[in-house]
Order: sequence, then C-alpha cells, then structure tokens
Amino acid sequence: MSSHEKHPSNLNRARRHFLGLAAATGARIAGLGVIASSILPSSMAHAWGRNWGRNPGGTGGGTGGGKDPQGACFLAGTSILTSKGEVPIEDIRAGDLVRTVDGGTRLVRWVGRRAYTLTGPTWHPNIAPIRVARHSVDGQTPHRDLYISGGHALYLDGALIEARYLVNDRSIAPTAPDADTIEYFNILLDTHDVIFAEGLPVETFRMVNGNHELFSNFAELEQLLPSASRVAMASFAPRLNCYGGRDHLKALLDIAAHPFRSPRDPIADARERLAARALEASR
Repeated sequence: MSSHEKHPSNLNRARRHFLGLAAATGARIAGLGVIASSILPSSMAHAWGRNWGRNPGGTGGGTGGGKDPQGACFLAGTSILTSKGEVPIEDIRAGDLVRTVDGGTRLVRWVGRRAYTLTGPTWHPNIAPIRVARHSVDGQTPHRDLYISGGHALYLDGALIEARYLVNDRSIAPTAPDADTIEYFNILLDTHDVIFAEGLPVETFRMVNGNHELFSNFAELEQLLPSASRVAMASFAPRLNCYGGRDHLKALLDIAAHPFRSPRDPIADARERLAARALEASR
C-alpha cells in the first residue's frame, strides 16, 4: 500500500482517538456533580443553600459579586510575605514588593478593601471567613491560622482550589467572627499570581469583568487604570471547582492527556490529604 493510501487510515485513527478522549473527558465532567456532593460535608452544602451545585455567578478569586466577597479575600491582620518580611495586609501599599511562589518579587499596584457589617443574628455564610488552621496543609503551613473568604483559592499541586471546596470541619472550616464588622483586603499585581499569606501559597486578585467594583475603594484603581473595567487577567494556574467551567475543563484535560496517570479528582485528593493530616494531628 502506498504512503498516500496509509494517510487516511492514520488520520481516521487520530480522529477516533480524539473522539474517545473527548467522550471520556465528557463523562468525567458529567460525573463531577456526583463527586462534588460526596466531597463536601453536608453542613457546608446546607450553608450554601440554593446555590449549591450551581455556578454562583463568578469564576472565583475575585470575580464574584453581590454578597459573596470572592474578590475581598484576606481578613484584616493576615500576614503577607514582602521583600521586607511579613506585613499585615492592611499595611501594604501600592509600590510595595511582595514575594511570589516562583521566588521573585512583584510590585503591588493596588490594594482593594471592603468592610461588611453584621445585620442579623449571624453572619451570612458567603461573608463569614474560612479558617485554615495552623500547620494544616503540610505540617508547616500556614504558620498561623489563616482566614480567607470562601472563594479565595489556595495553590495546591499546581492548581488553584477555592477554600470552600476544601472544608473538612476540622482543620479547614467556616468560622463566625465575634465582631460586628468584617474587613477584607486583596492585592492586585500586573498579572494574576500566587503570593504567601501566613506562609501558605494563595492567589492574588484576578481582575476580570469589572469585578474590582466589588471593593469600596474601586475608584482609586480607576484613577490609576482607567481601562480597569475592560481588563481580563488570565488565571495563574488551572482553577478547579465543583461547578465546572473553562479552567476546570482545562485541568481535567491535562489529567486525561497523561495515559499513565491514574484517573482521579484533584479536589477529592486534596481534601483527603488535608483530612488525613487533621485526623493525625488530633491523635
């Protein structure tokens, strides 16, 4: 058979391989809702109410709106690693240098802030922070309890996973501050990046779709960057969540593209590892 006759056969095999891969990936994504319901504790599912199992209207890391402070991610008092050491986030200013996960430093362009006031008997679950307990991630970090909003992502295993999907009601759990006001902050760099909060790698503010308006001081940014409402930052790393989405699909495709890697759910893997560490620490 000539090389010309072999080409259609090779092409057909490639097409069949691609379709098989797409079908397998689609099946994994279709089952994500079932996986999600099994990896989140029932108390957390109840807390999210009718939004559980649905996309709440943002891509996380600062793209949400309404009552969900996904962009105002760090609670006041959180220590951020800078070129001069650790500094409380409320004391960081534009022009300061923060340390990034790649070992370099990046210039802070803006610090967004927003305060919430208690208007009922308890804090709304979308506003109350999540506590990541000291040493709960790897035995060393965070080096103090870290308090972040539920939509803020930790950088684990090369991916970004929002804190709310890692809740285990032990080492990572929602907490209701004993205060009438909660103040959140986040840091804007030139691009979406990963910095260190209480020693733990976490994301910076990802500006997209005008979400900077979530902060009470958004006018400051618009003076510095008049085109802010049109900026759409690329994600630093694949973003995994329980709702699917483009970044989650990209991460799943990366997993599926490695034939010798066993099928797994990265969120479930992270949750199991954190839960095991919490159980070990309690003994």
